[in-house]
Amino acid sequence: MNRSMKLTAAVAVAAASALGTALAEPPKGAEAGRLDEVIVTAQRREESAQRIGVALTVLSAAALEDAGVAKVNDLQNTTPGLEVEPAFGSGQAQFRLRGVGFIDYTSNNSSPVAVNLDGVALPFPIQTQGQLFDVSRVEVLRGPQGTLYGRNTTGGAVNFISNRPSNDLQAGVDVSYGSHSALAAEAFASGALADGWRARIAVATEQGGAWQRDRVSNAKLGDRDKTALRLQLEWDASASTSLRLTLHASGDKSDAQGLQLIAPFQPTAAGAPPLPADSSPYAAGWSLRPGFASAIGVAAGSKPGLDNSNVGVSLDVSVDLGGAKLSSVTAYSKLIRRELGDWDASQYVESDVYFHDHVAVFSEEAHLASTGTGPLGWLGGVYYSDERLNEQFFSDFQQRLGGAALTYYEQDGKSLGVFGQGNYRFTDRLKAILGLRYEHEKRELSNLNTLFSVSDPVDYSSAFNLSSPLSRSLSNSDVSGKAALEFQLTPQTLLFGSVSRGVKSGGFTAHNTLNVAAVDPFQPEKLTAFEVGIKSDLTPTLRMNAAAFHYEYRDQQILSKVFDSVSQSFIGRFVNAPKSKIDGIEADLVWRPLDGLEITQFAGYKVGKFTDTVYANEGGPDPLNPVLVNFDGKDIDFPKTSYGGELAYALPLGEFSLRSEINYSYHDRYDQLFLLEPLQADGSVAGAPQFRIDSYWLANASVTLAPTAGKRWAVSLWVHNLTDQKYYLTKNFFLPSTNVGLAGEPTTFGVRVKLAF
Repeated sequence: MNRSMKLTAAVAVAAASALGTALAEPPKGAEAGRLDEVIVTAQRREESAQRIGVALTVLSAAALEDAGVAKVNDLQNTTPGLEVEPAFGSGQAQFRLRGVGFIDYTSNNSSPVAVNLDGVALPFPIQTQGQLFDVSRVEVLRGPQGTLYGRNTTGGAVNFISNRPSNDLQAGVDVSYGSHSALAAEAFASGALADGWRARIAVATEQGGAWQRDRVSNAKLGDRDKTALRLQLEWDASASTSLRLTLHASGDKSDAQGLQLIAPFQPTAAGAPPLPADSSPYAAGWSLRPGFASAIGVAAGSKPGLDNSNVGVSLDVSVDLGGAKLSSVTAYSKLIRRELGDWDASQYVESDVYFHDHVAVFSEEAHLASTGTGPLGWLGGVYYSDERLNEQFFSDFQQRLGGAALTYYEQDGKSLGVFGQGNYRFTDRLKAILGLRYEHEKRELSNLNTLFSVSDPVDYSSAFNLSSPLSRSLSNSDVSGKAALEFQLTPQTLLFGSVSRGVKSGGFTAHNTLNVAAVDPFQPEKLTAFEVGIKSDLTPTLRMNAAAFHYEYRDQQILSKVFDSVSQSFIGRFVNAPKSKIDGIEADLVWRPLDGLEITQFAGYKVGKFTDTVYANEGGPDPLNPVLVNFDGKDIDFPKTSYGGELAYALPLGEFSLRSEINYSYHDRYDQLFLLEPLQADGSVAGAPQFRIDSYWLANASVTLAPTAGKRWAVSLWVHNLTDQKYYLTKNFFLPSTNVGLAGEPTTFGVRVKLAF
């Protein structure tokens, strides 16, 4: 379908949505809609979100549907201060919350933003890319977490809470079909099996959707092929003890999204003509050398894509001890990642890559929490995790460097944390909170080695080592905590202030390099957060929350670079910046001025500065040894402003309701990629405008018809990227002169049908 037809369909949906909103004048005497109480478990017990002094965003299943959130990355369009970047368009997600982030294309390092599914932490970012289905809500907590959670973080946490098994028999189907023959479907069944036994099974699949074309062959790229299943079994073993067993499995054999050339590219192949920068997001380019395909075990002519599998099991045990509740979550998961990417975005063999990873994680978290209604509340717990990663990272540089590289290593990590938090209510209006955490971690990197093969077909058995196998270890013990005050100014207004400290694990740079110094471990980063905020239901129909924060970093983990004499180029290396800071403010609003009309808004602004020297390598007289560079006062690169909201109105039509909604988000510009660019003669830092992500707006709209009674079905028309905005999610390069970016998807539209039984 051509661009004009897409825009016509998009305008039609938007016009219907606008019409519904324009008809928002209620009959005389109609009252404004009252706000709902939002119940969360952000503090490990059910509480009203307006009654806890924590900055958080709560998204219901309906809100996720409106915003088109199909995976965790899409949450950046619904949450202030959150950005999620796919490294080189791959499954390696890079999270940043309130400016606190970590950039790496390999799989071995943890994120400063924890992602949890039903209380189980997903410590490696590549574990977060599964389908979102049968979800009750998402809670995004901003700021350091650790005194109430097993994993310690500096940026925050994203908690996914799935729907639980029900006592009554329930079932449902949800099917969406849209542009480029994209199909998304999920179904569930839930109910009692016997007295005290309940079960819920949910399945989901995504198929089709290819929207890009190869600029040479016109072959399509981007079809999805995902399937996932989750089975939950609950047992009330006694009046005080319940157990929940969860099994999950998923497979992903989707095409990857193609990268684009963001600057003219001159291939190194003899006689190859230059390629212009891509002007259309639909254009892509790729190739696969048959000899390299044989070495990595994929079919010749394979497109960039995935062949991932993920299985896991968890056991959640809850025991009511009378005055206290004991909870335990034991989990094991295994992920096999096979991902082929073309990082030169062309038909040439300059930077073709293939990941083959095995990830296994065992974790145990147990905590005891008070359940009384007295002035003292408390929670104490212990967390243990054992994380194992085996990664093989293949790179075909035939036309650039004359061969193909293989980097492989193993990494083991063990973590033990003891944490607790207590609160005491001095009066009905004043409450104090104190939390503390001790954590010990040990990480070991074993046999990091890079081989280089110049044969064709590629033969790594006869390849030569770029360096001797390298092994490194890192262990640390850290104390973190939280102190806070909450004051209930009025029954509808809460004031809060806190000081908290979070710690993110250290790690290793596991890139393909012969530079021994590049493998040295980087240390944990520590962040002390000062925050004040207000939560207020100003009227029964108007809710407004706001928070201001100041972050003091110590040993912030950043991507620097070292010079590699083989490729004659810089290679990334993670180092610790001694001191830096981030300041920001956020606000969100929910308003229901009329029955059926809801307006939501969120906004955030943040700035960050380095306040000390940083180790860098600027290609000086000894390129293998880093030097100190003064970055005092230089900006930390991240988007400063975020803004978004939704306008929705449900128009009664006799026995039916027509709900129309428009949601939108603004993403600010920022300079991406290397923090440390070459110094100028005056000691200043040069920018990297070719890797600048320009600001952009996104908007989605939908119109939904459903019966007012029973709500057994609903039919929706939807459109994503309503204005056909052109934008980039990430920009990067793997070898110099190959500048690439990942474009956002243009306008798509479709129909969605939901049935409940």
